[in-house]
Amino acid sequence: MRVKIRKGDTVEIISGKIEEKGKRGEVIKVLPDEHRVVVQGVNVHTKHQRQVQTQGRTINPGRIKFEAPLDISNVMLICPKCNEPSRVSVQRDDEGAHRVCKNCQALID
Repeated sequence: MRVKIRKGDTVEIISGKIEEKGKRGEVIKVLPDEHRVVVQGVNVHTKHQRQVQTQGRTINPGRIKFEAPLDISNVMLICPKCNEPSRVSVQRDDEGAHRVCKNCQALID
């Protein structure tokens, strides 16, 4: 299935953890095969990294914070015109396919 959310889009979290719900952020990475997206500043996890030496380089120990992927069904695209979460449809014409907001019928691309 084709993903209607792309890198650089602003999305809102519509379900999941209570403290994450309602937050907005920019999409950093889209993983279409896994049906997941990575959103900046949302779903931040901490990984405890031990010192590792590989190929003559050492990786410093410590705690690393990173954004973990979310399921794509838990986010909703923010329309740039009406600034509200909205569903997205695809309209095709001579120039190609364009994403369209279902609320205000504005072109997103």
